Amino acid sequence: MKDYLQNMNNHFRPTGRETFSDQGVAHDLKGVNLRNKQFERLVAKKKRFTDCDFSYSQFESAYLHNCVFDSCKFVGCKFTHSNLRGSKFEGCEFDYAEFSQTQVEPEILDTGCPGRENLQQKFARTLRVNFHQVGDTVSANKAIKIELEASRIHLYKAWRSRESYYRKKYPSVKRAEAFFEWFEFVLLDFLWGNGESSVKLLRTLLLVLFAIAMGEVYFLKDMKLLYGYLEAAKHAPQVFLGIVQPDGFSGLVLAGIAAIRYVMLACLVSILVKRFSRR
Repeated sequence: MKDYLQNMNNHFRPTGRETFSDQGVAHDLKGVNLRNKQFERLVAKKKRFTDCDFSYSQFESAYLHNCVFDSCKFVGCKFTHSNLRGSKFEGCEFDYAEFSQTQVEPEILDTGCPGRENLQQKFARTLRVNFHQVGDTVSANKAIKIELEASRIHLYKAWRSRESYYRKKYPSVKRAEAFFEWFEFVLLDFLWGNGESSVKLLRTLLLVLFAIAMGEVYFLKDMKLLYGYLEAAKHAPQVFLGIVQPDGFSGLVLAGIAAIRYVMLACLVSILVKRFSRR
């Protein structure tokens, strides 16, 4: 057992993390190394932090009000039960940072997003969950939009980009899988905004109604007469809802329309549930 513990000690070493509890920042800080610290109930009001390194530090119940962080590093940091209201982050790095039940301005999404899209995706996701936890619906919706956009670009680069990072992480088969994942993402985004856009779902509904109307004109009407198009447009919503079943439509076509109707209804319910659950 002793040999085992000694062997394990050869593989690990203490991180040397210092803990600062119930401390207040006395003055502005510039170029200070504060890596790998544990800040508990840290207080700072209207202070300016310039080129400070907070990487891998943890902030628990911190109160950083109306502060300015200029060119600071927060790589791998974790903010929990903290209040950062009014604080601004200019040119800061937030790679792999996490937020939980923390009050923070939504502008951090505009000024603090990491460079690579996969990191932007994770950054926006942790803030989305955080905003949801504190009941900030507007900011959560903003984070969702950024997360989806970053996901789209990341998936596209995964199969298309020549960057060494993507070619190493997504070789051969994984590259093909990334293509289909990207295609599915783009398709679902077009159909219903990946569960976030009722407007896109409405657009899809209009396209379905248009297809039903054109199908009725092609198979049952005279394509040279305008009246046929008007009649088909009037019948399309009724056919979609199952109220009218044209004799010229086969059972397979009607079954397909019914399936689309139920799927779109489920999508609508999903969007409504998401919207109201964030309130």
